[in-house]
Amino acid sequence: MPSSDIIQLLPDSIANQIAAGEVVQRPASVVKELLENAIDAGARHIQVILREAGRTLIQIIDDGSGMSETDARMCFERHATSKIRQSEDLFRIRTMGFRGEALASIAAVAQVEVRTRQESDELGTLIRIDGSEIKTQEAVATLKGTNFSVKNLFFNVPARRNFLKSNSVEMRHVLDEFQRIALSHPEVSFTLHHNDTEVFNLQSGKLVRRIIDIYGKSYREQLAYCQEDTSYINVKGYIGKPEFARKTRGEQFFFVNDRYIKHSYLHHAVITAFDGTIPEGSHPFYVLFLEIDPSHIDINIHPTKTEIKFDDEKSVYAIVLAAVKKAVGVYNLSQSIDFDDNINFLNPPPSNDNNLIPRPVMPDWAAQPKKGEKEPSRSNLTNWSKLFEGLQNSEDRSRELAAFEVSSTTVSRPAYQEQSKTVASKINRMASEVIAAPESDAVLFQLHNRYILSQVKDGIMLIDQKAAYERILYERYRKMLINRNGACQQLLFPKRIRLTHSDMQLVHETKKEIHSLGFEFDEFGSNELIIRGIPADLPEESEQDLFEELIEQLKQSYSDLKLNKPESLSRSLARRFSVRYAVKLSYLEIHTLIDQLFASSNPNRTPGGEAIIVLLTMDKLTSIFKN
Repeated sequence: MPSSDIIQLLPDSIANQIAAGEVVQRPASVVKELLENAIDAGARHIQVILREAGRTLIQIIDDGSGMSETDARMCFERHATSKIRQSEDLFRIRTMGFRGEALASIAAVAQVEVRTRQESDELGTLIRIDGSEIKTQEAVATLKGTNFSVKNLFFNVPARRNFLKSNSVEMRHVLDEFQRIALSHPEVSFTLHHNDTEVFNLQSGKLVRRIIDIYGKSYREQLAYCQEDTSYINVKGYIGKPEFARKTRGEQFFFVNDRYIKHSYLHHAVITAFDGTIPEGSHPFYVLFLEIDPSHIDINIHPTKTEIKFDDEKSVYAIVLAAVKKAVGVYNLSQSIDFDDNINFLNPPPSNDNNLIPRPVMPDWAAQPKKGEKEPSRSNLTNWSKLFEGLQNSEDRSRELAAFEVSSTTVSRPAYQEQSKTVASKINRMASEVIAAPESDAVLFQLHNRYILSQVKDGIMLIDQKAAYERILYERYRKMLINRNGACQQLLFPKRIRLTHSDMQLVHETKKEIHSLGFEFDEFGSNELIIRGIPADLPEESEQDLFEELIEQLKQSYSDLKLNKPESLSRSLARRFSVRYAVKLSYLEIHTLIDQLFASSNPNRTPGGEAIIVLLTMDKLTSIFKN
């Protein structure tokens, strides 16, 4: 009778590959683990050499303590560690690596060569491993420290290798990991070479110098020191001044006991401290170090060790908030109070300079035909005007529509609003000259710069203004990306902007899509661009803000871009830029909005599925009042 036993121990090679699935996700994971080991070994100079974004080679050379022959062999065993002796040590961890899984996991999915020597030894040790199998172990002459070479990552796991992204994307992840470790250890010098090109050469020094060396000399003017010491936790580091806040994320760093962490709760504390000093949608720069007794934290909750738990998160939140808020006050970063302002008004009077207010783009047919010319055809539009049938004859309706430019502020509007003007395009100013005084029955009505109300045959049609523009912009951007014909408006004075290294890699990856939208730019140096043109139909504002917002949307939607770039990017951009159109509209702009909406493929829903139009029938209105 055959045995019914079916449970067996996994071979070490398979167990290591399973562990590698959690620890080694991409080349950046290997760079992170090897850099942390070099830091733990007391290295003062670390070199990183990459080829093809780490696919074919990741080499980390350090001048740390090195390893003995026995340690060099043992370090590739699972759960082999020099930092943990008993369970209590897990709650006293101050080093980077401690699990003892990294090297075993890396060796399971790559061809690894290590050369290492301790200062007291005359000869060092050379070990070569292919997919967990030791090929060579011998004594060699080598420099003090450790030289790790990881070649052909995932060579024996082709399915994992196929999931790697393009070199520019993988390099962006490598740069993120490199910069985090470089920021957390400014006392260590780092160099990074990619395909024989030097990317970074960071000399040891103070934190402020490290920040400037990584992000550029312009950061010298924007940094403000931040410090708060308590018996529970100490906070120190640098924050950026509000005027330097960017539209892109990626320059926000928390380090707990010199280890980089992600913590949305503490990020909220920093943003709260900046409340009222930076525009909505902008992100301040900060590099903050938290020193705390390891017994108060748990870092053993995630394989990448980037998540952390505090035993008293509320206290940490309050201390970080106080530290940043004090720095904002000490360095006079907060907006000063103007005692000449009329504080009885929640919103300031409209500015005379309305050029910054985004206006809807008028289609060709919206222009009034010259004398003797035939009016352009609208045959491509859905005949939405049928909704108005039964109100009156078309000639009277057209004359009545042209007579109204009404908003919800008509009743009891402040004195300063009565003097305001709707600034639009030249055609709108021409039309305003023939607009008659308002009469009693308005057919088009704008409510709080948010909704359009229109009288139709069987009741009232409500249009969500922002949602409508989201649908219109989505279809416009999608068409641009598919046809690669976005209209570009040339800048009279080209704008020079600086990006982070990782953002620059993203630009390389999506250059065709960015050009398709109407941006024109040239590279200027390693991570600077010269913006020569922007899309003709985007709101008028800072070219740098527009480009940074585009980069931020590319970051947020990149996971979907590989499947359908035009679809994903169009949705993301439309959702982001539609918020800029929550402004007062003239009659012609309202009419244009409705025409453009009903000319779209689905005027009832946004690309995300939210409703754009709601129809309140007469029966529905009657039932409301009867209730």
